[in-house]
Amino acid sequence: MGSSSLLEPTLSQGAVDFIDSDRLHGLLGRPADVRRVRDVLARSLAKEPLTVDETAVLINATDPELTAEIFEAARRLKREVYGNRIVLFAPLYIGNHCINDCTYCGFRRSNRDAVRRTLTSEQIRDQVSALERMGHKRLILVFGEHPRYDARFIAKTVETVYATRTGKGEIRRVNINAAPLDHDGFRTVKSAGIGTYQVFQETYHRETFAAVHPAGTRKADFLWRLDALSRAYEAGCDDVGIGALFGLYDWRFEVLGLVSHARHLMERYSCGPHTISFPRLRPASGVRIDEKWLVSDHDFKRLVAILRLSVPYTGMILTAREPAELREQVMGFGVSQIDAGSRIEIGGYTEAGDAQTQTREREQFELGDIRSLDEVIRGLLREDYIPSFCTACYRLGRTGEHFMEFAIPGFIQKLCTPNALTTLLEYLVDYASPPTRKVGEALIRRQLVAMPDGDRKAELMRRLDRIRTTDDRDLYF
Repeated sequence: MGSSSLLEPTLSQGAVDFIDSDRLHGLLGRPADVRRVRDVLARSLAKEPLTVDETAVLINATDPELTAEIFEAARRLKREVYGNRIVLFAPLYIGNHCINDCTYCGFRRSNRDAVRRTLTSEQIRDQVSALERMGHKRLILVFGEHPRYDARFIAKTVETVYATRTGKGEIRRVNINAAPLDHDGFRTVKSAGIGTYQVFQETYHRETFAAVHPAGTRKADFLWRLDALSRAYEAGCDDVGIGALFGLYDWRFEVLGLVSHARHLMERYSCGPHTISFPRLRPASGVRIDEKWLVSDHDFKRLVAILRLSVPYTGMILTAREPAELREQVMGFGVSQIDAGSRIEIGGYTEAGDAQTQTREREQFELGDIRSLDEVIRGLLREDYIPSFCTACYRLGRTGEHFMEFAIPGFIQKLCTPNALTTLLEYLVDYASPPTRKVGEALIRRQLVAMPDGDRKAELMRRLDRIRTTDDRDLYF
């Protein structure tokens, strides 16, 4: 397979295991000092990334009054950095062949009930066309971990997605969730124009990692996976995403692991992760779930708020694993990106039609929110969020360290709100149901009234008029 295969180990320059388990455990369970908690909240609200020790201070604050203060601080920080935007995307599963045997995953190699498939180029185009007809502009491509899904295959798939146009539809950003690669592999996928490359550690707790990832596969190598995004940075990928699967081990430890990872990337490469994901363990085909470490809804809300406060500049992704009601509650104090209208079966966007039924044998796990894209957007609008398909920063080079320069001070909101409104209007004009367009147009009017007068507002209004009256699209600042 060459140097971009899954099977050739080449760690980053000076690869280091930065997870100090004893220290992380030692930070947990300490009594919360009220003054210290409020000092940490003040530092976060100044948009300063928190240290691991400071994050632990918030985790240890379990008193209801302090928890309420943490939630409110997270809401405020989210508004100041990201405004009321929620970025929308969809997952597209390309193939579910896998050499790993992860105990929690329906794709694992020993699951004989799984229906194994890899989409052909023609089938990929069909899936993308179906997504474009819904109105999607941003996708994340998901691959099983298998030698057939090497860097060249991923790059070719990305090129196929970008080349597929349906009517006024086009995919403007393609992110990747796939196996860790070596340096050459990351360079190959970067050259195809990918957005963010996600590699989730799953769990930062070594003993649990070994227990759920049986020996004999690359995924059993803790350091190879932990080092993956360091290799990505060194290969020129300046947008990466980290994540943990909550429910495998103590959620408090995993939060400290994620913050440790974010700080390691920032300290070594002057750029932290572009996104953090925090999926909870869900039922899956042939999987028996150990309930010991399952995360309650209350603790889930806590961990989202604490992550938002700990890493203020990083986008936070809440997936359709969670039920709609909980997603609505959590969005206010941390989340900046969600998927919508998602199908996670291989070929699900064309073969299942509009019926959002689920087939375990064809899925990696079960979804909790199976609403259509239009229903999700209408729900967001009614809660006064701006659904956004914006990709401007990536198109204009505001990525990696450059993105951090905008995002850390909170200036990104000045660019993102106008871009969110233009992409929202594109959706309303081209794809929305009449009820969704009605509430969407009303929100745009409210946003324009609230926006200060000036050249930027005048130009935005001209662009909105062009979208309504012409076929002009993709008008970004």
